[in-house]
Amino acid sequence: MDHRGGQSCKGHWQAKPIQQGCCWVRHWAYSLIIPVTVVIATRNEAANLKRCLDSLTEFERVIVVDSHSTDRTCEIADEGGAEVVQFVRTASYPKKRQWALENLSIATPWVLLLDADEVVPLKLKDEIREVCTADESHDGYLIRKGFHFLGRRFRFGGFSHQAVLLFRQGKAKFEHVLDDDPSGMDMEVHERLIVDGTVGQLHTPLIHEDFKGLTAYIQKHNQYSDWEAAIRCRFMQTGHWGRETIRPNLFGNIQERRRFLKQILVHLPLEHWIWFLTHYFVFLGCLEGRPGLIACRLRSQYIADVKAKMYEMNRDS
Repeated sequence: MDHRGGQSCKGHWQAKPIQQGCCWVRHWAYSLIIPVTVVIATRNEAANLKRCLDSLTEFERVIVVDSHSTDRTCEIADEGGAEVVQFVRTASYPKKRQWALENLSIATPWVLLLDADEVVPLKLKDEIREVCTADESHDGYLIRKGFHFLGRRFRFGGFSHQAVLLFRQGKAKFEHVLDDDPSGMDMEVHERLIVDGTVGQLHTPLIHEDFKGLTAYIQKHNQYSDWEAAIRCRFMQTGHWGRETIRPNLFGNIQERRRFLKQILVHLPLEHWIWFLTHYFVFLGCLEGRPGLIACRLRSQYIADVKAKMYEMNRDS
């Protein structure tokens, strides 16, 4: 199965029928299936993927969109009953998730986007089932990514954030930000979904916990900082974040408010210290002990790296 730049792997999707019992048992079992296609973007996520897939057994379909992983990612996805599609980036846009939305045949009325290091807890699963089977629902839903770091669930620090992850099929698309992405990443970094319709909010957070270790975390954010520096340089030069982007709005949803605040912060000197002080003292990251201090320092360093790369980009131009 070819999909304009992608190929199917040996993985496959199977429905979840009940082989034994009478008709009412089968009907009851099918009524528990959540009418959602889950799309998981991966590359070398063997350390995380099984936990993610184990939490998705009640969803109607699970697709892993992979970038030719060299570890056991595809095998784990196949063993977990997910369909695996290989992605090859051939243009600046769309990246992996947007490509999947445009090119994969998705028959369910709802789509849920996850990372491989995210787990859907039972209460969130119940919330998703409720909104996806209700007579009236919003067109997209914000879900909080509950931050776990160095083996600890963070209650403080302000690192957990909300993003639109659940939406009606055909009602959302990713921002088109950069045509020339210096990060080299084929997956969306911090691009957000633009929803054609109303946006609601679910209450139970995802469990967002990466088991690949601190070295991988730092390397990944170094690539993220390439992307962040490029879009900030564009904003400083043009006043725009990209071709199609979230509209900054202080009184809008959380994505719009964050974008509004971001366009103020980028102009401030010593921004990395603002981030550290905010996470560590204002949002009480200090109460998370040594992991809290490390997380706050890494966030501050990320912004400092962005600023340094912006300086280099402006100098070279």
